[in-house]
Formats: sequence, C-alpha cells, structure tokens
Amino acid sequence: MHRKVFILMLGLLVLLVVLGACASGSQEKQLVTMEVTKEVTVIVTKEVPAAAAKSKLDVVMERGKLICGVNANLPGFGYLDQNGQYAGFDIDFCKALAAALFDDPSKVEYRPLTAKERFTAVQTGEVDVLIRNTTWTLSRDTSVGMDFAPTTFYDGQGIMVRKADNIKSLEDLQGATICVSTGTTTELNLADQMRAHGIDYTPVVFETADATFGAYEEGRCDAVTTDKSGLVSRKSLLKNPEEHVILDVTLSKEPLSPAVLQGDSKWLDVVKWVVFATFQAEEFGITSQNVDDFKNSDNPGIRRFLGLEGDLGKGLGLTNDFAYRVIKHVGNYAEIYDRNLGPNTPFNLPRGPNSLWTDGGLLYSPPFR
Repeated sequence: MHRKVFILMLGLLVLLVVLGACASGSQEKQLVTMEVTKEVTVIVTKEVPAAAAKSKLDVVMERGKLICGVNANLPGFGYLDQNGQYAGFDIDFCKALAAALFDDPSKVEYRPLTAKERFTAVQTGEVDVLIRNTTWTLSRDTSVGMDFAPTTFYDGQGIMVRKADNIKSLEDLQGATICVSTGTTTELNLADQMRAHGIDYTPVVFETADATFGAYEEGRCDAVTTDKSGLVSRKSLLKNPEEHVILDVTLSKEPLSPAVLQGDSKWLDVVKWVVFATFQAEEFGITSQNVDDFKNSDNPGIRRFLGLEGDLGKGLGLTNDFAYRVIKHVGNYAEIYDRNLGPNTPFNLPRGPNSLWTDGGLLYSPPFR
C-alpha cells in the first residue's frame, strides 16, 4: 500500500515539476527533483530485511554444553552402566559431538526420552540433537520437522519368540499376539508385513520399551518385535536369555540416524561432519591411540582432515582440528562399534552393512577438502 501511495505522490510531483518549469524556469524544477530523490531514499531504507535467527550452534557454544536426547534403557546403544553413567553406541556419538565443539566429551547433558517423547523434545528445543536409535523416514524428514544426519547404524526389524513354541517363520505367527511399542516405525512395519502376508495377529501396544518387553517376558504375548539390534540388546536382559530366539526374518530397513530440528543447516552440517569424521578416520587407519603419530604425515588428505593444513573447520564454525578432537577423545567408527557392540561385548553383532564401503559395507564419507 505504501508503495502505491508513493508512486501516486511521485506522479503529482512530476506534474508540478512540468508546470513549475513552464511558469518560472529551471531553478524550481531542480529543487523539486532533489526532494523526490530524498523520498526514494527513505522508502528503500524501510525495506531492509531483519537479521537472521541465531543457529543452534551459537546457542550450544554460548551455553557451554550439548543437550543430547538419548535412550536410557537399551544396552549397547544408550543405557546407565553399573556406575550410573550413560554409556553405549549412541552415547558415544553425543560425546563425539561434544569433543568437536568443546574439546571435552564430558560436556554433555543427557536427556532420556521415550519413543513417543523424542520428536517433541527436538521440536520444542528441549534437546539440541536426538541420538536415540531413531529411524530416518520420509515422513519424519518432512511432516515431523526433522533433519537427519548420516546413518550411524543400519538395522532391520526382527521378531523374538520362545524356543519352546517352535515358531520358525512369519507364517507360524498366524493368530499370535505380538508385543510392540507405540509411536515407532516398528508398529507400522509389523502391520504392513502381516497384511502383505495375509497373517492375522493381535498387536499388544505399550508406551515404553520396558513395558513392551516386560509384558513379553510375563507371557502376555507370543512374540515381541523391534529392531534386531534392540532384540539382541533386550534378550540379554531377560531372566533366561537362552530360552528365546530371534527369527531369521527381516521386516524392514531401519537406518538409525541422529536428528536435529529442520531449517538450521549450519547446525546440521556440524552434526553431519562429526559423524563423517568417524568414518573417514577408520578409512585412514587413524585411531584414538595413533592419531598423534599422524600429525607427522605427509599425506595432504590426512593433514587437511586433522586440521594441520587448510581451514575446513572454519567453514563449519568449528576449530580446524575438530576431527582430531573427535578421534582423540572418542575414537573412529570401528572403535565406537567394537567398544559397544563388537566381539568383546555380550552382543557380538557382526558389522555387516555397518562396515566401510571398502569392506563391502554402506559407510562412506564425502571428501574432507
């Protein structure tokens, strides 16, 4: 509306200029023209856009710690150890992010969240990042308002049953009751697969994983379903683990990935490249034990990666040695995996698709250059 009024006023002034020129000569015309120029300057000044909102990166750095949404009840991924400290595969990625930001993996506040609570916690800003066995899906990437970082664990949904029931396949679950947690892709995938195979079943739904597996152990369900890694983890907590078996069926693809609030590319970039740093370090053969030895490397790619040359970290709003910090304090991807899920743990999960691309897996980092 203001622009239309201004154009009308400008037209009237031009008309006055012409009339004035006819009556009094060029001097009055020149004065009127200077006034019009001044009006235009004022209008343009009012249209300058407001300053952009502050990135989560700036908020976290000013606060001095990272707030990480996690699982507190999934051994191997996110749980409280015997000393009451948070531990697990996902927890180590929270630590890796803190190491990159503050050169201190302990600068993390862990917020335990249920599957139902997790997305709300990101949306409201209660947590800075969600690293909690969360599947990256199209709808979560769009309608839920999440942005996902690279997948840290490629999983698939499975089903656990009692050995004594002699259930060998999905078809053997005809008419069965199956325990499942609400607010998860697990619940949706189960419904899809049973419908696709023409299998009638009764879902018994619970708010939390503890309640879900508690009901299964009490015999209220014939089977229980979640990601296979979760089944392995939860099986270890049952009173008699040897009495249960995980079926050789996979119901879905479950790429488990960190998530942040949609629309903050600066913060998303930080989370992405911290994850990539753990992949790339393994590919380079750099570990928490030998990372200092690599400071003498002549390999330009390694020197850029460790921040010895170039300014890659600066582009992220971090120090140039952010990858060095991650590896020194937390380790590369193989170290994180083996420490929490590998051969020397109760889970002994084969890496399979969670191997580097050079070993036939799916893990791959874009170039650090």
